[in-house]
Amino acid sequence: MEAMYGGRVTSEERSTLSTYIGLIVVTVLGAWAIYFFFLAQEKQKEVTGFDPNRPLPSDDTLQRRLKPDQYLVVRQGGTETAFQNEFWNNERTGLYVDVITGEPLFTSLDKFDGGTGRPTFTKPISNDLLVEKVDTSHDMQRTEVCAKRSNAHLGHLFPDPTSPTGKRYAVNSAAFRFIPMERMKDEGYEAFLPLLEKK
Repeated sequence: MEAMYGGRVTSEERSTLSTYIGLIVVTVLGAWAIYFFFLAQEKQKEVTGFDPNRPLPSDDTLQRRLKPDQYLVVRQGGTETAFQNEFWNNERTGLYVDVITGEPLFTSLDKFDGGTGRPTFTKPISNDLLVEKVDTSHDMQRTEVCAKRSNAHLGHLFPDPTSPTGKRYAVNSAAFRFIPMERMKDEGYEAFLPLLEKK
């Protein structure tokens, strides 16, 4: 009875108290783990696959999510250094998707060596996915190419007699994520596999 009224705590009471504290700690840690798991799942959904109903991320979100060179290209119209970018000489089969929305814009089947040191394509998956704008920056007359859904600056369109379509889409690697064919199913792009079986 002494323990109840401020006396010494018995070893049995200490053991019970330790068990309760242990259970509380385990419960709290478990709740945090579940919370962070679902948070990670939600964050992954923001950048996995393509969902036409997914809202466009805010500019603040893009600045946090994208690397500085990606943000510079897609939101500030930057151009990366030729021959020193991720996909200029990528020869793997797959999709090139908008780094902002995940929307597939080009396939490896339409990629060719345009000698620009940047990813170069003969055509997009669909002309409806892109917007062409007159670009008179740097004292030049060029055609800027942007993704229609995200308004991401991708690069420029040039006439090119060496291209089967007579066009050369010279774009920036930083505007894209590349989804290799073997990862398309896992990353939510299974529906786009037929695009790579055309030729």
